[in-house]
This record gives sequence, C-alpha cells and structure tokens, in this order.
Amino acid sequence: MPSSTPRPPHASPPRPLRRLLLALAAALLVVPLAACGGGGAAAPASEKGVLTIAMTAADVPSPDTILAGGQGYEGYRFMGNSLYDSLTKWDLQQGDETPGIIPGLAESWDIDETRTKWTFHLREGVTFHDGTPFDADAVVYNFDRYMNPEAPQYDQTVSGRAGLTAAGVKSYRKVDDSTFEITTNGVWSHLLEDIVFLYIASPTAIQTYGKDYADHPAGTGPFAFESLTRGQQAVLVANEDYWGGAPKVDKLVLKAMPDVSARLAALRAGEVNWVEAPNPDDIAGLESDGYQVLTNSYDHIWPWILNVRTGPLSDAKVRRALNLAIDRESMATDLLKDTADPALQVAPKASAAYREDNDTFSYDPAEAKRLLAEAGYPDGFSMSVSYPTSGSGNMQPGPMNQLLQSDLAKVGVKVELKPIEWAAMLTEFETGKIPDDADAVNISLTFIQEAFWGMGFATGGYTNVGGYSNPEVDKLLGEAQVELDHDKRYDIYAQIAAVVDQDAPWLDVVNDRNPRALSPDVKGFIQPKSWFVDLTTVSVG
Repeated sequence: MPSSTPRPPHASPPRPLRRLLLALAAALLVVPLAACGGGGAAAPASEKGVLTIAMTAADVPSPDTILAGGQGYEGYRFMGNSLYDSLTKWDLQQGDETPGIIPGLAESWDIDETRTKWTFHLREGVTFHDGTPFDADAVVYNFDRYMNPEAPQYDQTVSGRAGLTAAGVKSYRKVDDSTFEITTNGVWSHLLEDIVFLYIASPTAIQTYGKDYADHPAGTGPFAFESLTRGQQAVLVANEDYWGGAPKVDKLVLKAMPDVSARLAALRAGEVNWVEAPNPDDIAGLESDGYQVLTNSYDHIWPWILNVRTGPLSDAKVRRALNLAIDRESMATDLLKDTADPALQVAPKASAAYREDNDTFSYDPAEAKRLLAEAGYPDGFSMSVSYPTSGSGNMQPGPMNQLLQSDLAKVGVKVELKPIEWAAMLTEFETGKIPDDADAVNISLTFIQEAFWGMGFATGGYTNVGGYSNPEVDKLLGEAQVELDHDKRYDIYAQIAAVVDQDAPWLDVVNDRNPRALSPDVKGFIQPKSWFVDLTTVSVG
C-alpha cells in the first residue's frame, strides 16, 4: 500500500454527479442485505438489554459507511455512528452546549505552520468487528476507497457521497502505523467537522466481500452488524470491546417506520421502546401515561428553498413578502406543541452563528401584501412546493405545509403542494434539482457541518438548488474558509446570515427541537443539542 496517495482531481462531487447519485439510489434499493447469522426478527422491546428504535426513515439505512446517509442524517445518527468511527467525532455526552469536535479514532491532531497539513495521532489497540487491527494502513485504505480511482477498492457510489464532505483534501499519507497525515487544498478551517462522516471500515472485510460488503459490514463502532431485512429493520449487537466503553444494551434494533401513527402504536404496544418525531398531538397523552418525551434545540432549520431564477420568486420583495406572510409562532406553539421554535432568521437558534440582532422576520401579512403589490403582484400569484412525506428531521411535513399553504393564501399566493417520498426527494435534490419541477422545495437542513454554509449559499453551491447568488456572501464564505479561530469564523457566518435574510432566498419557518418519546424503562440517554445521539449510555430495564 503506498505511503502517500494524491487526492484525485474529481474527489469533490464528480462531474457526472447526477449519474453517480442515481446509481447510488438504485444500489440502495436493490442490494439484498441478507441476515448474517440469525433471522431478521428482533427480540421483543420489553426484553432487558434490547433497545428498539422506530425511525422516520422509509427504509433501513445502508450499513455501508457513508452510504448510511442515503436516508439523510437519521441514517448517520443510528446506523453510521453505531457501526463506525471516524478520526473525529461530536461530543454527544452532554446536552447543555452545541457539541464540538472531540477525538475519535484519532486521539489528537496537529496543524503545521502553513495551516494546510494536519497530522492525526491514531488510537492504538483498537480492532474492527472482524477482529482485525485498526491502524494508519486502514485509514489510507478507506480514504483510497473514497477518493482514489486508481485503487482497486475505489467505489464510485461511495465516492459520490464522500465528495460532499472531503472536497478540502488534497492528499493524504501514512506517516507510521499510528500517524496519518492530510494535506488540504489551501487553508480548510472546518476539516475536522467534514471528516466526521468519513467512516473507517475493515479493509479485510471490504477485500473479502467486495461488492457484497454491505452484507457483512465491519467497523470499530459501539455496535456490530447482525442482520438486516430491507424495508423493515436492522439488528446490531453490542461491541463488548469498544474502545469508548461497551454499550449498556445487548442489542440495538432499528425499524423503518415512516408513518407517525404506526410509530406511536408500536410504542404503546411495546414493540419498540423509542420513537423519533412523535405526533405533537400525542405528546400530552404520552407524558400522562409515563412515557418520556425529550426535546432540545439543535442546529436545524425547516425551510422552503425558493427558485430565485425566474418568475415572481426572482424578486427579493416577493420572497420577503412570503416570509412576512407566515405565522411561525402559531405553527410552533399550536400545531407543533412547542416541539419547535419559530425561525426568525436563517441561522438556527442552537447555532453558534445565531445573533438575536439578526432576527429579520415576523408575522405581518399587511406588510406582505404591500410588498407583493409593490413588486407587481397585488392579486398574488401561483406557485408549487415539493415536500417529503417523512424522513430525517422533516418533522410533520404534511400538516406543516398545509398550514403554510393556508397562510400564504391569505395574501393571495396560491400554493400547490407536491408530496414526494423521502429517498426519491434526496435523489433529485442531490443532483442539484428542485424535486418534481416545483418552484420551491421543503427539506430539513442543518449547518452542523460548516461546509453547508457554502453548499447552501455559495454561487453554484452543491445544495443551492434555488440558484441563489450574492458576491458579498461568496466573499464572506471565502473569509470563513481560511479563519481557523472558531469564534471569529462564526462571527463571519452571522454576517452571512444577515445578508442572506435580506435577500430571502429561503422561507425560514421553524427550528426543530428534536422530539422523541421513550418508554419508562429506557434510562441513561442524554438528549444533546445535536442531530446525532450517543447510544452507549442507554440502558433498558
């Protein structure tokens, strides 16, 4: 294995990105993941030592490293972070502060005087689930799989998704068995956040199983793979030798349950002991019956991304009018029962970029009508929005979009709602399109990875599907890219938020509070201010 591997020029999102991502979606749908040792049926949730989670995902996330994100961040939350580790990780064992980066498979790291060379000192004595050792060769092997088309283990499908967060990597190499080095394309201030999702898998397992690796995944994470039944559930077992301390449950069962009513019924029937995103109307009843309902702010926004290229939405006055026409407070309190906060600006309240002085929007339908008339639309106009029917962080998308439709109708804006299944939406969204040829897309988003500021708002940004462009924002993003001081960098993001909201390329709606309901017998869980969770502290019984 070479000690130094240049980063290929196309390891940022490849040029034929649409083709790659469509192939990714197809692969996730057709790969049959058979049970590896034991049937697909899980032990009952009431059995001591088994944690059974009902996810909002329409399908079980892929257990192949970064492909877990095929079901959005929920896939990383429950599958990716359970099976795998990365060089860095989030601090999820506290719920008071927005989590920062802490050591993962790298115990520490240094940056040189050029600010482009990062040296990672690897954790020793760690083994993969298949018993093989973790070392710098394993890191190089995985980075080659993600980034090096000349390597035999290179995987286009994996690379297509990895390129989203590895664009800053120029080259990488093994220094010695316990030291790994990354050189970046210029100063890359948020490298440590970006590589969180570059999970490290067992080279032996990848070599042994090849294209069938997802049937036999092996990482170093707190849980190991047992079985998967596509469309139903995955069963993971505790890694008793986990370097961070063995989990307190014997098994983790992940169930795909996109229907919110089905999740509640399963919780009450004892089929699961943890549900994501319970219906807000059910929360009071759950609490009165002894269930735990937990919430916390996190770096999340639930917006509409508006197509600013043509039509009425190309006018910033119109976009500001839409933002003034919606009653966020009513949505957060009446519809969502305080499981969300009104989003008065693009920076979420839990983000280090949030500044109260940047709060821009309020509920002012009279001013919305005035702006629409000033823009030449005194009688309003018609538009369409595509939205997911379920999925990671999408809350209660049907009722929420219907309420927005009603609010906008009051100022003359007629909205056609176009529901779409979550995985299908991601396939289109990640090819740079607004799904279903709509005028806007509603999709759950986050800035937990700083790269998403650029992806969302830079001219030509990867997730900037509405076509927004502002030279001042591009300039500020460039400044943030080279600012290594965390606080100064987030001051820049706050400036970006202020400029963006004057342009109003998004309809800022609410910030989720990440509600989940747990059975009384689930103990030890810490609800972090994060999209992600640490399941190693959880016990059942």
